[in-house]
Order: sequence, then structure tokens, then C-alpha cells
Amino acid sequence: MRLDLYFARRFVWSFTLVFGVFFGIVLLIDLVEQMRRFDNAQVGVVEAGQLALLNAPATMYRMLPLLVVLATITLFLGLARTSEMVVTRASGRSALRSLVAPVLTALVFGALGVAVLNPIVAATSKQFEVVSGRYANTGASISSVSEEGLWLRQASAGGQVVIRAERSNLDGTRFFGVTFYGFSNAGAITYRIEAAEALLEPGTWVLSKAKRWTFAELENAETGAVLHPKLNVPSDLTSDQIRDSFGNPSSIPIWELPKFIRQLDRAGFSALQHRVWLNMELANPVLLAAMVLIGAGFTMRHTRFGRTGLMVLFAVLMGFGIFFLRNFAQVLGQNGQIPILVAAWAPPLAGIFLSLGLLLHTEDG
Repeated sequence: MRLDLYFARRFVWSFTLVFGVFFGIVLLIDLVEQMRRFDNAQVGVVEAGQLALLNAPATMYRMLPLLVVLATITLFLGLARTSEMVVTRASGRSALRSLVAPVLTALVFGALGVAVLNPIVAATSKQFEVVSGRYANTGASISSVSEEGLWLRQASAGGQVVIRAERSNLDGTRFFGVTFYGFSNAGAITYRIEAAEALLEPGTWVLSKAKRWTFAELENAETGAVLHPKLNVPSDLTSDQIRDSFGNPSSIPIWELPKFIRQLDRAGFSALQHRVWLNMELANPVLLAAMVLIGAGFTMRHTRFGRTGLMVLFAVLMGFGIFFLRNFAQVLGQNGQIPILVAAWAPPLAGIFLSLGLLLHTEDG
């Protein structure tokens, strides 16, 4: 038990060192990128640093599997250099038994990352979009999903139009149970339209069975209400804008993601992308455990055997391979070409089985 705690402590220290080094590199690169992206007169070093700090957690979270591989390599190279691994093997402890503590530590890191770091990344990503949108003079998201249905916002000639719909078709071009609210530039409501259905066509909404109330100088708007079998409302929205405005699933905390998926289903939109992301996040601890086994499979050897640099290169390449296989499987899952569970769980399980086979062959074979 004491030896397991020692290995776990060494692994935590190695991971902290690697994480700190890469965090500094990412922060510096992002700082330069934000200063290049925006006008220097508006965004100085302080503002760019703020943006870099908000964007760094998301970058580091995406890099977490690769950081674990590098931390594992650092750990076992250090143990091999001091011959501690040789002494451990001489005492009768197998290679797989020595890996229990680092693997369990990686599982704990993965669980904490999903439970704690994921909501932090979601919050910082949202704030980054808000702050960068303010500097770039771009608007916020044009849509949102709530318990009441789907809400959209679009610009109009005289102000803004807010649209509420009970549900939609999958491609975001046809809405049902629609209400349009027109607002002037001063923020006063000018009209309201209720329609059974709204079809988005290039440059216009085509409303069916619509009733329009005009709030101008009438004391009773109902007396001036007009029924329209068909009614056109100008629009600058496209179906791609509507779908993309729901944002990246990574900007939603994992604790809120199941509720958001249910709301998307009720609104009529496809939640496949969000379901894939949810399962990928749940599989993240297993992926980190696989990365520990991959790093150990190439570096749990004494330095006197030579070719240490080549073994490190193989470990990094295999870690990158599993990482990109996971991203490729995510794309296939989001496109509906493979099942969600296969997309989320197959890459980490493949990494575990491949690395275990390598360990059994080289260490205990």
C-alpha cells in the first residue's frame, strides 16, 4: 500500500509539472493570438490576457489525454533513471501490479475533470464568447431553448423581432405554434403575430393562419387585429444560422446537458451531437486510464536497454493516435454513421486492450 501511494504521489507530481508547463505555453500563445485577432487600439495586453485566461481552460481540457501520456512517460523515465522500477520488479511486484496506483489516479483525475473542470470550462467558454463578441462588435446567440419552447431573435428594419415557437422540424426551417414580437429601436413593442406555422424561405418567413396585432396608437389592439391566411415577414436568418446558434455542446455544463437534450427533443431539433458529447465526457476517465497504460507500455523498462528516445516517440505517437481516433469517432457519431456508444467507448477501450497486450508481451511475456 505504501508503495502504491508513493507511485500515485509521483504520478500526481509529474502530471502537475507537465500541466503547468503546457498551461504557460498555451497562455502565451493565446495571448499573442488575441492581440493579433483584435485591434490594438481596443484590446491591449490586459484585455488580451483576460481573453487568454478565459480560453486557456478549454484548451487544456481538450489536451488532458495527451498531458496524461506525457506525465506517465515522465514518471516511468524518472523511476527507470533511479532504478526504482528495477528494485520494485526484483521485490516480486509485476509490471501490471505497479500500474494500479497510476491508473486509479488517472481515473480520479478523469472523474474530477468531468464533474468539476467540465462546468468550469463551460462557464469560461461562455464568458470568452461574450467578451470576445463585445470586442468584435458581434451579437450574442440568436436562439435559445427553454421549457417554454424555442426562442429566436433577428434584426428588422425598425428594430428587433423576437420569435417564440413551440417546436421545429429537424433542419430548423419550419416552426409550429409561432409568435412574433416586433420591437422598435427604442425597445417598445410595435406588433405581435400569432401563426399556426412559419416556414423559413430565403429572405422571409412565410406564416400560415396568422393573426396580427398592431400596437401603435390604438387603445384596444384587438379591434385592429387582422387575420391573414398567408403573411410574409422579412428575415435575414438562415437554417444554418439557427442550428449553429445553439452553440457547442462543450459550452454546456455536463450536469445541465441531459436537461438541455430533452429540451432540444421537445423543440423538434436533433440532439445527436449533444448525446455524443455527453457519452464522450462520461468515457473520459477510461480514456485517461488508457493513456497511462499506453505511456507505461513503452517506458516501463530500464534505461540500460537503450533506445529510450525511440520508445518515448512510440508512446507519444500511439497516444496521439488514440486521441485522433477518438476525435474521428466523435465526428462519425455526430453524423449518425456509427452508434453513440461505439463512438464514445470504442477508442478508449481499444487503447486499453492494445497497451495491455504490449505490456503482457514486453514485461510479463
